[in-house]
Amino acid sequence: MERCGLASGSQSRAVDERVTRWRDALHYRVARSDNRARTSVADRANAPSFVYLDSVSAVEKLTTAIAGAREIALDTEGASFHRFVDRIYLLQLSTRDTHAVIDPLPIGRPAGLGALLEDPSVEVVFHDADYDLRLLEQDYGWKIRHIFDTRIAAQLLGYTAFGLAALLERFFSVKLDKKHQRADWSMRPLTADMLDYAAQDTRYLLELKDRMSAELERMGRMAWAREEFALLEGTRWADEEPGMGFLKLKGARDLNRRELAVLRELVPWRDGVARQLDRATFRVIGNEQLLEIARTHPSTRDALAKLKGMPRGILDQRGGELLDAVTRGLAVPESELPRFPKAARWDRDADFDARVSALKTARDHAAKRLTLDAGVLCSRDRMEAVARRNPSSVEELLEVTELRRWQANELAEAFVAALEPHRQKTALKAAVTENSPYSD
Repeated sequence: MERCGLASGSQSRAVDERVTRWRDALHYRVARSDNRARTSVADRANAPSFVYLDSVSAVEKLTTAIAGAREIALDTEGASFHRFVDRIYLLQLSTRDTHAVIDPLPIGRPAGLGALLEDPSVEVVFHDADYDLRLLEQDYGWKIRHIFDTRIAAQLLGYTAFGLAALLERFFSVKLDKKHQRADWSMRPLTADMLDYAAQDTRYLLELKDRMSAELERMGRMAWAREEFALLEGTRWADEEPGMGFLKLKGARDLNRRELAVLRELVPWRDGVARQLDRATFRVIGNEQLLEIARTHPSTRDALAKLKGMPRGILDQRGGELLDAVTRGLAVPESELPRFPKAARWDRDADFDARVSALKTARDHAAKRLTLDAGVLCSRDRMEAVARRNPSSVEELLEVTELRRWQANELAEAFVAALEPHRQKTALKAAVTENSPYSD
């Protein structure tokens, strides 16, 4: 590994010491077999590993050097498992001949690199892009428009194991060490093993994209992938209505309105503590403990202490704050108790579930024919959208906006045929009602 950029004081000395260790310690674990060894991957494993960049000038130099690249593999490392507000703590990127790990903490927003990645003529390759795109938009305002996602590609190819480690082993016989999956990437200094782990997330992505693109083309599914990739553009976190986050807690729907009022006090209290400590909310107090407090309304520290999983530090230092939150929830007038907002309603006829079942049978047969996971081919919510529309022709089915175009093309005829008996039944019922002497 090479290091570019400067650090100051003790940090510089610490980094310099780590550089020496990294040069000796970094290695790539490549398992080879006689029938699956890949020369290019083996060569890459023995090549210089990556450059570590921690200054504006170093990143600008890299950006200039890779400006002509039309494909860039990209990954980010956040710390949502550890921190209250997640952010980008590492950026990893690879071109065909350059691999870099960028520490953005001393740099800030690398504007030149962002302009390159936002260029629609540059294909940016991710594995499971969704969270990366949200972080990139949140922290830097980047909106990447030309995306290839190897996870989505694997699902569309019918692979049942589509994690990055599984794909690298499948295509290249490379075994990745997973020990840093839950690492705290906000910590500094990062260890040699952590940087080694991070660098591998993009090291093979471009060649993986090549292999998967060829498979998609061979199977006639590249158009499917392009449609899915285009839908990733603009991925971001939606703005949350203030004060309504407590309704999203798993288990909140099992509470009555009084219990919800207590939970409405507890959740922002926990968020405030987590924000103050910059700690993930579950590391302050877990959801199960909040729900139990909302259900049982403890009024003393002793009652709090009896709750299973109650953190001792929170009980000792902030037990009074918890009890105050319970008191506020219990004091809410009956007329002001919270409730879940009513979902959008639509007329659900008696034959609806039968139509969904018929669509599911048709979907499952198509999934088997295409060797696809049935949920990838068409999820239940999309089948319900088709059932509500109850199309009588392929043209009508193509107007169901919830369906991807590739899904509609594969399923249209089968879906229309599956719904035909139910349309006949509906028509017969309508005729009987019309001819009834008791009808209006």
